[in-house]
Amino acid sequence: MSEQEIKVPDLGGADEVEVIEVIVSAGDSVEVEDPILTVESDKASVELPAPVAGKITKVTVKVGDKVKEGDVVGMIEASDESGGSDDQEEPQQEEKEESSDESSETEAEDKQSAPKKKPGGTRKETVKVPSLDGFDNVPVIEINVSEGDTVEAEDGLVTVESDKATMEVPSPYAGKIEKILVKEGDKLSEGDDLLEMTVQDEGGDEEEAPSESAPKKESKSEDSSKAQTEKSEAPQPQGSTYEPPSPGTKVHAGPAVRKLARELGADLTRVKGSGPKGRILKDDVHAYVKSQLQQAQQGGGVATGSGIPGVKLPDFSQFGEVERESMSRMMAATATNMQRSWLNVPHVTQFDEADITEMESFRKAQKTAGEKKGVKMTPLPFLLKACAAALAELPQFNVSLDMERKEVVRKKYIHIGIAVDTPHGLMVPVIRDVDQKGLWDLAAESAELAQKARDKQLKPAEMQGACFTITSLGGIGGTAFTPIVNTPEVAILGVSKAAMKPVWDGGDFQPRLMLPLSLSYDHRAVNGADAARFTNLLTQLLGDIRTLLL
Repeated sequence: MSEQEIKVPDLGGADEVEVIEVIVSAGDSVEVEDPILTVESDKASVELPAPVAGKITKVTVKVGDKVKEGDVVGMIEASDESGGSDDQEEPQQEEKEESSDESSETEAEDKQSAPKKKPGGTRKETVKVPSLDGFDNVPVIEINVSEGDTVEAEDGLVTVESDKATMEVPSPYAGKIEKILVKEGDKLSEGDDLLEMTVQDEGGDEEEAPSESAPKKESKSEDSSKAQTEKSEAPQPQGSTYEPPSPGTKVHAGPAVRKLARELGADLTRVKGSGPKGRILKDDVHAYVKSQLQQAQQGGGVATGSGIPGVKLPDFSQFGEVERESMSRMMAATATNMQRSWLNVPHVTQFDEADITEMESFRKAQKTAGEKKGVKMTPLPFLLKACAAALAELPQFNVSLDMERKEVVRKKYIHIGIAVDTPHGLMVPVIRDVDQKGLWDLAAESAELAQKARDKQLKPAEMQGACFTITSLGGIGGTAFTPIVNTPEVAILGVSKAAMKPVWDGGDFQPRLMLPLSLSYDHRAVNGADAARFTNLLTQLLGDIRTLLL
């Protein structure tokens, strides 16, 4: 066995071409003519073949590198039976001449000069398939224009694919597409009718630009894009259930598609092709970009499709009877908001317990006063006042983060949201200026807002502007939970069911009513030490309500 260099063959006149795919790796065994790399010129992508059969020992280029004729792109250890010598390299490279657009350009020039022109007029032309470098019956994998489009000479009309290369068939004229005579999947050979078009006579030297078609060059891509989007065979937008490709996945796409993807910033490895043999078409790129924009907008700016695979559901009916129903608007909105917050906010939860034995005694003692006022005193007003005091003392919890401008928004007011469980879903009305209101005012207002939430009578303004949220499961049960921060707030307090526990007083165990607290916070704005200070302060305030008066 002998090791030899793998060099870039004649590129048909192209100077430098870009490596768009590395097909093999060190250690791979290949046969003569097996593809090593895929490179792309302005009008064609071509696979470079192995010069001999053997084992790849080194690949010296990567995707994005520029190579030219004679460059070394790797090393191969030729097998004995391959007879690997440079003598057989030239014939093999000659077969790759299909990558060159010289013959297409020559054919186009011949056709442009053949018809007789009538100065200032138009004529109908049937565009035929030019020389395909000896290939016959090559399939059409993409139609790049639509009827009504205006094109310039050399603009790509269709993309065809041979066994080893994709090529765009260029327009021999500048003019307007009248009728397309082929469709995707058709097999073409030299001389076949491709399409009909109206050509504007130039009425002068060959170099003089047509008076009508040239100015329309700028609008061609817009017209073509619109027409392609409206085609009935256009693929459906790809959803968030897309599964990322496995490493080494090969992309099947023509030069025009790759150029479009680069312009739009689309990763072709993430686009599902709908063309023959899974080839990616322009419509696939447009559909992918559209779906990503829709997901980002629906998710409030969260790129839910960028690297985060969705959940692909099975057919549940195979396991038994099922019934489907649409989500309510409230449920859908809550789901979107929760997902946005969970994906954007680095959550941490601090747990603590507050001794509310004395607070509960005081609260129950207010029953008679509450009946006279027509207001029921619940634990919530105490929680609201304690949280307002904590927000005032630890203002880092009363902020929002503007990550686009890299700024912290510090709020000079204290509005607190209260999560209300309703038959229609979770709603969060907001009590404003909590720090400026007394317990009876807070009790009345929270009861009124909770009832409006259950009756679906809350106004949008009554659910906006919160600095902090309290969510309580105390009426249901549980010992602790991890609430999700209601972004753009940076913290939320979860309250579970109070329970009597034995608490050591230094000499004996005493029965005390303990209230579990769960503080979830955005770790970008709040650090762990401050979270512990916040819950400690809450336990002190709730443990001795007299401190709320200080």
